[in-house]
Amino acid sequence: MTTVSPLFWIGFLSVILTLLLLDLFVFHRKPHEVKTGEATKWVIFWVSLAAVFNVFVYFEFGAAKALEFTTGYLIEEALSVDNVFVFLVLFKYFHVPKELQHRVLFFGILGAIILRGIFILAGAALIAEFHWVIYIFGAFLVFTGVKLVIQDDVEVHPERNPALKLLRRIVPMTSDYRGPKFFVKEAGKRLATPLLAVLVVVEATDVVFAVDSIPAIFGVTHDPFIVYTSNIFAILGLRALFMLLAGIMDKFRFLKYGLGLVLVFVGCKMLISGWYHVPIGISLSVVVLLLGGSVLLSFLYPAPPPELLTEPDEGEHGFSMKPDSRRDSTC
Repeated sequence: MTTVSPLFWIGFLSVILTLLLLDLFVFHRKPHEVKTGEATKWVIFWVSLAAVFNVFVYFEFGAAKALEFTTGYLIEEALSVDNVFVFLVLFKYFHVPKELQHRVLFFGILGAIILRGIFILAGAALIAEFHWVIYIFGAFLVFTGVKLVIQDDVEVHPERNPALKLLRRIVPMTSDYRGPKFFVKEAGKRLATPLLAVLVVVEATDVVFAVDSIPAIFGVTHDPFIVYTSNIFAILGLRALFMLLAGIMDKFRFLKYGLGLVLVFVGCKMLISGWYHVPIGISLSVVVLLLGGSVLLSFLYPAPPPELLTEPDEGEHGFSMKPDSRRDSTC
């Protein structure tokens, strides 16, 4: 375990929060559609920031911790790419204007920073107190990975999300968007806008994602510092990654197989951890090979042209949904 002072944690979170505030109130002060060029620059910025932080980890804590950070970051970033499928469906279902999508993801990330911290602290405490929990995590990852590899693509149904159902039941809502506002006042009453519903579903979906990603990175390292920082840097770039890849996600047809095999590998590594410790260098090589190989195969053997989709059904508030995602049907 790395020994990190509370002051460092405060400083780290302060820097991350400052960067996010600059992103929202300076660079994206006026809602606008993020084009490919701008998204590419932001992806490069966040990846470069993670690389600079990893250099700090190398000199401060050693090469082994730097490799752990790199491996964890790659796994979390790859799982984040898969999450883009679900965000595409959510934004289509809710008819979110492109200029508002960045705002929703921004606040979604703020919530994820808090939720991931809670999950990681709980996971680290469980493993420290009850080491056998690592085997449960391992078995769960193997099951999840195998399921991801063998199952057919499934539809996503945001309307079945329990958090959305509860919100609609207790919060009065407008029938249309009111710019970037989550709440408006009409006739003396405070009403939520559909943008709040989108945010609630994004946050609830992140909880589902965390169930996969947190155990996966504990298979790389038990160090809460490495687990949390690699998680945070991966999700920081998720907004820009979504804007960059949203239009070409269908091209990564073999990515889910690479992700599934990565989860199986990490799960098996956790299951045998009591008898053999897989060197971090080997873990990193396997992760790069599986993920890189799945992306390469996707471009070498592209999918045939998709069939024309039928018109989507209209739902409440004019929301609609098309069956083009790979994740759990309830988000």
